[in-house]
Amino acid sequence: MIDSGAETFGGPLMCDIEGTRLNDVERGWLSDPCVGGIILFARNVESPEQMRKLCDDIRRCRSNIVIAIDQEGGRVQRLRNGVTTLPPMAQLGQYYRRLPDEALLLARDTGWLLAMEMAACGADFSFAPVLDLDDARCPAIGNRAFSDDPHHVTALAGAFIEGFEEAGMASVGKHFPGHGGVTLDSHLVMPEDTRTLEALESHDLIPFRSLSDRLTGIMPAHVRFTQVDDRPAGFSKRWLEYLRHDIGFEGVIVSDDLSMEGAAMAGGPGERVMAALEAGCDLTLLCNDPEAAARARDRLARHEMAPAARQRLGRLHFSGERLTLEALRALPRWQRTYDSLQQIDTRSD
Repeated sequence: MIDSGAETFGGPLMCDIEGTRLNDVERGWLSDPCVGGIILFARNVESPEQMRKLCDDIRRCRSNIVIAIDQEGGRVQRLRNGVTTLPPMAQLGQYYRRLPDEALLLARDTGWLLAMEMAACGADFSFAPVLDLDDARCPAIGNRAFSDDPHHVTALAGAFIEGFEEAGMASVGKHFPGHGGVTLDSHLVMPEDTRTLEALESHDLIPFRSLSDRLTGIMPAHVRFTQVDDRPAGFSKRWLEYLRHDIGFEGVIVSDDLSMEGAAMAGGPGERVMAALEAGCDLTLLCNDPEAAARARDRLARHEMAPAARQRLGRLHFSGERLTLEALRALPRWQRTYDSLQQIDTRSD
């Protein structure tokens, strides 16, 4: 990862755009100094060529912006046309139980392929990998998780991160300290987890602690862990100080989407963004609500961003070579990985 200075990054807000092209209003607010990033959704991306053109257009408006996408595999794959269809990570977990060495190699190659394809399409990074455990409880996680075993998740996610690193892409582990132990979806409600810190440390927190020195970023969950703090993790100084000081994480802390219902307890858009920043987040996401994003930008006009946070955020820029998809597909590694992924259903049985 690159370790760039303050001039390489904008402000602490990442928001979204309406369609497959920038409109005039969006071109206007992209110059706002509080905006540091854009996240792309399925409505924004139709093909690799269109996505690359859109990303280039965004950067013409704001050269130092970072562009992100949720491209995990399985059901969370925003761009589907013209790129490799990735399996849910649980299939790699099943494969690992049978043939761990082969599964780790495929996890590393999958991370590399995903990163190289998204870079070819213009993105700086994808919000991946998922470090949650699939305890067969949470509908928001399920087969997005590598496994229900924290040590298996650590091994597979570590290999996946290695692939990202080889490509030159930042990795963002989610959702700290673990979203898999609740039965409710934080997109819709505020979930509560009643386990103690000690119970979490012996289970959900293992991948985050083990991989903290290799992750570029970590995303906290919109989950309230009632035995630790009465505020959800992304708004909790207690949790984010634990991440910084007890775990020793030195990378970017990026909030989950603050338009989700799990963030409603913090107030309106401006209050949500400021509460996340005051708790210790470096970058805040506010998506799918243009009016709320505008209100947040107004509130952030009075916010002075710390140089250390701005420097951390600079590490999210893609630092590798952006090959064309045609050049990428000519590489033996891409072909080997693509072929292996087509057979993952039989390999994971």
